This record gives sequence, structure tokens and C-alpha cells, in this order.
Amino acid sequence: MSDLVRIAPGALELGRPLPWNVYDAEGKVLLRQGYVIQTMGQLEQLFERGRFKPRTIRRPEESPEADNHERNPFADYPDLLHTLDLTLTAITNGEASAPQRLTGLTRMIERTCKQAPDASLALVHLYAVEPSFHEQILFYAILCQFMGDEFGLEEERTQQLTAAALTANLALVPVANQLNASNQVLNETQRKVIRKHPERSILALKEAGIDHPLLLTIIAQHHEQADGSGYPLGLSGTEIRPEAEILALAERYIAMITKRAYRTRMNLSEARKLIGNLGDGPFRPAIPKSLLKVLGDYPPGILVRLDNEEVGVVTTRPHLGRGPMVKVLFGPRGNRYNGAFERDTSLLEFGIRALEEPEIMPSMDFSRIWGFGY
Repeated sequence: MSDLVRIAPGALELGRPLPWNVYDAEGKVLLRQGYVIQTMGQLEQLFERGRFKPRTIRRPEESPEADNHERNPFADYPDLLHTLDLTLTAITNGEASAPQRLTGLTRMIERTCKQAPDASLALVHLYAVEPSFHEQILFYAILCQFMGDEFGLEEERTQQLTAAALTANLALVPVANQLNASNQVLNETQRKVIRKHPERSILALKEAGIDHPLLLTIIAQHHEQADGSGYPLGLSGTEIRPEAEILALAERYIAMITKRAYRTRMNLSEARKLIGNLGDGPFRPAIPKSLLKVLGDYPPGILVRLDNEEVGVVTTRPHLGRGPMVKVLFGPRGNRYNGAFERDTSLLEFGIRALEEPEIMPSMDFSRIWGFGY
């Protein structure tokens, strides 16, 4: 197949779910998205045999409204990341296509979250262990889309919030992965870059012809805090747009559940407890409440152990008296099932006993588990 591209060094990592299907030279699937490479031997074999087939990326001149295919967040993941990269590059270079690219990507995320809400939240939690900076940005946007709706923002405000989540950290893109990989205390130059990134991102947006007042205000204020301890202006209380606080909390939550060189990731219980306490100072109380409502007690993509000792992945949040729903992967004795079987955790025998947070996630066929066709 002529559209197969050999896997580049560094594109695969041990212990992380594959972001796309891997094919052999004849176009047959070797491994499906969600497979977790466990050993160096497997990694070497994939470099020798494996290729991946990138999906078609929508061109910027195409109308976003024309992209009406069923949204599968897992299959669309490579597209979303590639489109994000193209969008940020277009803004940085001041390209004429930048405004349309940003609008198109924002609407792609909006449709994905509305059509496949549980799978979109699962995407965040399945890939959030040690994400790249582009992945982090995408996760901010997904959470902002949900939190904006939960908070009660009208559609236009939520769209500008999601667009701000995609672009607020534009000025950090060149250095973010290096900062995340460092276990050293930040030096003064690095601190200056971080503190100046909102205004530098705004400048790049304006030079690319993107100047929506709400979008720029959200970016300018997303490091301000309700108790006056934020930057750059030390705003407090209602001086800060709620959209800016939503973006700040989305960033903070992803930081909590993400592993970095200088710290381990929080488990979900710790993260939820900390979020619940943030309404007493840095945030309006309604902002943390909206995130906790979006996540639920057990967000999709989280592994849990049931009362019958089965282990599985949460697929949906509670709905109409059912759930959360779980697809079990392992039997009570730790044996891997041949397939995944649905359990309604509102039933007594399938109640959730505890979180399961292994160092390495088990392999899963994400699209099949969440009920998408191929």
C-alpha cells in the first residue's frame, strides 16, 4: 500500500498505548490502537516490521461543517493531534489560514465531545500518564468543552473557551517538553518564559489575524486566581472571567494526573479531593464543582476492581439509574478474558470496590470496547 509510512524512531514508547493502528508492509493490521508495548524486544520488532497508515487530514480550505462523519475520538486522535500541530504552526508563522484552521479544530472538538462524550473523556484518561505537550493541549480543550457546557456557558462562549485552551500555551510549545522532562528547579530564564507566555501567545494570535476579544481575555487571565495570588496583574474575584478559571482548572487537573520527571502522578481519589478544596481560594466554588460533575466519581478510561474481583475499564458515566458501566478485562484470579464483558456497577454483585492504577496500563482495543465500528 503506497500510503503506509514507516514508523519513525521515537514515535513509539514502552508502556504507552499505541496512538494508531500499526500495519505490516502489505497493509494488514499488526497491532490495534490501544495496544501497550511491554518490552524492548517488542519495540525492536515493530521498528523492523511495522508501519502506520495516517488518516486523511481535512484541508484548511474545507468547511468544518462539511466534516460530518461519525466521531470516534480514538480513530480521530492522530487527526486531532496533527491538525493541532498544523494550526499552532500556522499561527506562529502568521499564515492566512490560521483563523480558519483554529475555528475548524475547535468545531471538530466540539462535535467529538457532543457525539461521543464518554469516549472523549476516556481518551484523556487513557493517554494522560505521560503525554506530549500537544496531547496536553488537546486534553485541556476537551475538558474545557465539557466544563463550559456544565457551567452553563452559551455556545459562543464555550467555543471561544475551547479555542483559548488550544492556543493559550502557544508560546510554551518550543520549551514545554524539555521543561516536563527536567527534574531540576526552574532557573530565572525559564520562569520568565513561563510568566510571559500568555502575552506572547496573544501577540502571535493577533499577528495571525485572530483577535476575538473574549478569546484574548481568557488567555490573558488564565493564570490569575480568585484570591489575588495569580499573574500577570494580580486580579481577584469577579475581575477574572469564569472562562479563564475553567481553563486554569483544566490545566491543573491534567497536571495532577500526569507523570513528570520531577514528580509522580496523583491517583484519581487524591485529585478529586484536591479539586474539591480549590473553591475555597483560587477558584469560584462553581468552577471545581463543574469539573467534578463532568468527571463523576469514576471517569471513563479509569481502571477499577469490582466487588466480584473482576478488573475492567470504566466506559460510561452513570445514566438513567445505571452505571457507571465497566467493560471487564480480567477475571477474579487475574486471568485475562478473551474479550471485554459489560458490567452495570449499580448492581450489587458488580459494585466498584477500588481504583486500579497499575504502572503500565493493559492493552485494550479502544474502538471495540467503546462500541465503534472499524
